[in-house]
Amino acid sequence: MTDSRPAAVIVLAAGEGTRMRSARTPKVLHELLGRTMLGHVVAANRALEPDHLVVVVGHAREQVQQYLADLDADVTTVVQEPQNGTGHAVQVALAELPELTGTVVVVLGDAPLLTTATLRDLLEVHRRTGAATTVLSAVVDDATGYGRVVRDVAGAVVSIVEHRDADDAVRAISEINSGVFAFDSARLREALAQLTTDNVQGELYLTDVVGLHRSAGHVVSAHVAAAAYEVMGVNDRVQLSQARRLLNDRVVAEHQRAGVTVLDPQTTWIDVQVRIEADATLHPGCQLHGSTTVAAGAVVGPDTTLVDTEVGPDATVLRAHCVGAVIGQAAAVGPYTYLRPGTRLGRAAKAGGFVEIKASTLGEGSKVPHLSYVGDAVIGARSNIGAATVVVNYDGRDKHRTTIGDDVRVGSDTMLVAPVSVGDGAYTAAGSVITEDVPAGALGVGRARQRNIDGWVARRRGTSTDPANQGDEQP
Repeated sequence: MTDSRPAAVIVLAAGEGTRMRSARTPKVLHELLGRTMLGHVVAANRALEPDHLVVVVGHAREQVQQYLADLDADVTTVVQEPQNGTGHAVQVALAELPELTGTVVVVLGDAPLLTTATLRDLLEVHRRTGAATTVLSAVVDDATGYGRVVRDVAGAVVSIVEHRDADDAVRAISEINSGVFAFDSARLREALAQLTTDNVQGELYLTDVVGLHRSAGHVVSAHVAAAAYEVMGVNDRVQLSQARRLLNDRVVAEHQRAGVTVLDPQTTWIDVQVRIEADATLHPGCQLHGSTTVAAGAVVGPDTTLVDTEVGPDATVLRAHCVGAVIGQAAAVGPYTYLRPGTRLGRAAKAGGFVEIKASTLGEGSKVPHLSYVGDAVIGARSNIGAATVVVNYDGRDKHRTTIGDDVRVGSDTMLVAPVSVGDGAYTAAGSVITEDVPAGALGVGRARQRNIDGWVARRRGTSTDPANQGDEQP
């Protein structure tokens, strides 16, 4: 371990978060851009490669612990019960760890905007100054509710005073405590043993460690975050939406700087795990979620949602909703298209307007141009599926497969009643209900013979051109 790699990171995530007004979701598990708040904090600190990463839980502990077990198997969780302040939370965490040598980082579980880069800067200041405590601070326009960083005339940190315990002079200070600290592990243990509950809340404040270290003659330093918004905590849903906007602005800007064209950043939302290659283009109204990837030259949007979807090079996706789909190179999707999980479009394939495809493969150059449903099917190369075609894949109990070969022409308004296959080069007549296999090169016809009844209109409805007879009655 080096000074740039902490001995431990302790994440404080035990609070109830009553201002979120949620009976279902613990505060730290509310999501923004594809991760929970706690997930963002864990990811930023995991990149520091600490020897131990500990999350202190309390409220809804079973739910939070299960989430963490699924997220990162190497995270240790400890329960703070009762919850007697931030100092007590750190005491509980250290009690579960072996004797440490080096730096302990303490962060809050509701600060999803904090970056690894800022944490590394904090650690560098801590190392360079040889401090017992280094606080991450920020200068803000409105410090209401935050603890203030109090400095002496020389600029050295003297103490941190919580807002509720501060007098008017201290409340006038604009430098705030973010709740993020780097501590010398041995001196942290010494100071924690000296904490008292002599404050308005009657709790053990971690911030009192600053004053104790100062009184003991140890160095106390501070690193002022370059971007004050990084230390923003989230306490209600208004702040959650503000944090989501700030994070999205950052993510979109990162993609733009990497060569992605984003025409309207304000209406483009990109989850943190989405990957987009340079020279891709996103039009207004796009939402990219989950594990979505977009390759170079692809054009997405406007008004498109992609969830866990792969978009190949030079593909176009216009006004579509795609979930768990693979869109091949130079393929075209939309407008008003729904690609459901398991859909795979081959190179230069097309899923056109008002088309829904589910668990199906569309081969190279094949087209489903408009007004059709394809489910549980395999379609070969260069085939064309006529308008209003429906693959009838469900019999009310089971799903069945349909196979369509290469160079097939399925006529408009065809019902393909699965299980059924249409061989290479075959055709189906428009308006057919296909219930039996169509051999290669054959024409499948499955419709009743038309008959015309001469004189029917005059006998049943009078003169058809008389406006008085233009009612809604159907034959």
